[in-house]
Amino acid sequence: MTWKSSISRLARFSRRKLLATTLLYAASMTVRSSAAAGKETDMLSHTTDPVDLTSSIMTNDGAQIFYRDWGAKTAQPIVFHHGWPLSSDDWENQMLFFLNKGYRVIAHDRRGHGRSSQAIDGQDMDHYAADVAALASHLDLRNAIHIGHSTGGGEATRYVARFGHGRVARLVLIGAVPPLMVRTKANPGGLPIEVFDGLRQQLAASRSQFYLEFASGPFYGYNRPGAKPLQAVIWNWWRQGMMGSAKAHYECIKAFSETDFSDDLKNITVPTLVLHGSEDQIVPVADSAPLSAKLLKHSVLKIYDGLPHGLCTTHADIVNADILKFITA
Repeated sequence: MTWKSSISRLARFSRRKLLATTLLYAASMTVRSSAAAGKETDMLSHTTDPVDLTSSIMTNDGAQIFYRDWGAKTAQPIVFHHGWPLSSDDWENQMLFFLNKGYRVIAHDRRGHGRSSQAIDGQDMDHYAADVAALASHLDLRNAIHIGHSTGGGEATRYVARFGHGRVARLVLIGAVPPLMVRTKANPGGLPIEVFDGLRQQLAASRSQFYLEFASGPFYGYNRPGAKPLQAVIWNWWRQGMMGSAKAHYECIKAFSETDFSDDLKNITVPTLVLHGSEDQIVPVADSAPLSAKLLKHSVLKIYDGLPHGLCTTHADIVNADILKFITA
């Protein structure tokens, strides 16, 4: 099933619900940081919560990357890479879970997403991975575990393959886009380019409506018979998406759909856990997880029967437990 056919069945929301969503979004916006080149800048935060420390770094090409760094600096770090078009907020469940297990947890907003600067250039996997490398160097992260979901799985794959030597202990890919999403002669099982053209068209026509439909339908499997959509989950997805740059999100579609990660996967030597839902309507499982697992040198593959693309939210307890088991083995 392609995204186009999935999205066509999405429920339509009333103007009243759209207004409510807009009010939620306005109330939840976070103050952006301003950083000097090469310097870390503390951002406004909840003064009563010493754990909620947020900062940013400036990359060599001038992109400001927002990140969260929770936990003891001596603890083993876990770095989370979020999906399109979201932000580090999408990892809050996992960050709190692993923080309470004694890990140092770090998550950033990809350039053009969330609270990072709306960089005009660099919406490609090479820049995304280089941004992570700059953050890892800034924080001097070593023996780190990198966890990527969806587009973040592609970002994490490229980072580990190109910059992770000596810094990375393990990798976890969840509903991830590697090896390659788009259909080509070498990848006949991929999705036709028209699917991604359709995403770009819908984003350009009405990003707000498109994101609302995407979250309330195929992303979490809410368009399946018997599903019980959670409005708070839908609003939170929409809120995150609307925080970022429309231009960055538009260009990122090409990055996550047309980047071939085959060579990256072949060059990764650290143990890697590959998790995927069998009912993933965004990154179809047949042309992703099993192929990635075959290309990796040391992989463990687990397919969850009936779970959707947004399984880190809908089934966080299952996913968190399996990740913990893998990283402590």
